[in-house]
Amino acid sequence: MKVGLTFDLKSEYIKMGFTSEEAAEFDKEDTIEGIEKALQFNGYETERIGHIKQLAASLVEGKKWDIVFNICEGFYGIGREAQVPALLDAYNIPYVFSNPLVLSLTLHKAMTKRVIRDAGLATPDFFVVYKPEDIENINLTFPLFAKPLAEGTGKGINQHSFINNQQELKNACLNILERFKQPVLVEKYLSGREFTVGITGTGKNAECVGLMEVIYTKNAKNKFYSFENKDKYEDKIKYSVPEPEIYEKCKILALKAWAVLECEDGGRVDVRCDEFGEPSFIEVNPLAGLNPIHSDLPILSRFNSVSYEELIKRIMDSAVKKLGN
Repeated sequence: MKVGLTFDLKSEYIKMGFTSEEAAEFDKEDTIEGIEKALQFNGYETERIGHIKQLAASLVEGKKWDIVFNICEGFYGIGREAQVPALLDAYNIPYVFSNPLVLSLTLHKAMTKRVIRDAGLATPDFFVVYKPEDIENINLTFPLFAKPLAEGTGKGINQHSFINNQQELKNACLNILERFKQPVLVEKYLSGREFTVGITGTGKNAECVGLMEVIYTKNAKNKFYSFENKDKYEDKIKYSVPEPEIYEKCKILALKAWAVLECEDGGRVDVRCDEFGEPSFIEVNPLAGLNPIHSDLPILSRFNSVSYEELIKRIMDSAVKKLGN
């Protein structure tokens, strides 16, 4: 089976003048190499396609693949992660990971939480700030947490995200509105433990590939999963597999959220506990990072005795199985 690889190469955007934070969601060369080698290890023939414009040019030339392994994050708009799947749908070419609806929905953190809440799953109360005037209408009790509505990789999360009073709330919201040119998600801060849950599969075949707790060391710049902490996680974050009771609670919540949102093939669900130790849905990443060494999904898979090659196999098994539907 011939597999095309679509991706946004970080070094290309850095050369174009983007900052490290602006290009944080894009992939390094060793990520592409890792995926390519793992696919070949599992018996697939691979061909690098590149970003969406390179994909579009290839499609116009008449190129085809049996399936496309898509990890393009895109750059512009709330639907940026959905652009490659939508284009592939137009050419009737199958792809790995979720469809355009899912990828557009899940990038919009508030819309995602509304669906999760409607399904009866726990998620912190929240408010969306679209313009400065909205700040005065927030009716949540402190402490609160603020972050951009549609970013990943911890972008826009820092020491100012944790909010104790009205002035801090105003400052944080105004900063995000100005800096990211997008709405702000303000939600009730949960003071408990933090976890990320890896999932492979689709629908009733989805399963937890592993789970790990995120623990901040004394070297961490702040006690949040921020861009600064993720970028240099080796001395700032400690990962561990938690005890069976909380493992099971987080696993059940994550699998329910994955099913409700109709995510496909593989990704991660982030979970945080309240002061009573009860887990709540924070967000989902249906296009999770896949660097063999540094990304969360491969890390938690290793902690749970699942090799990188096996992780990619499970993702591909799910995607290939959909071809028969």
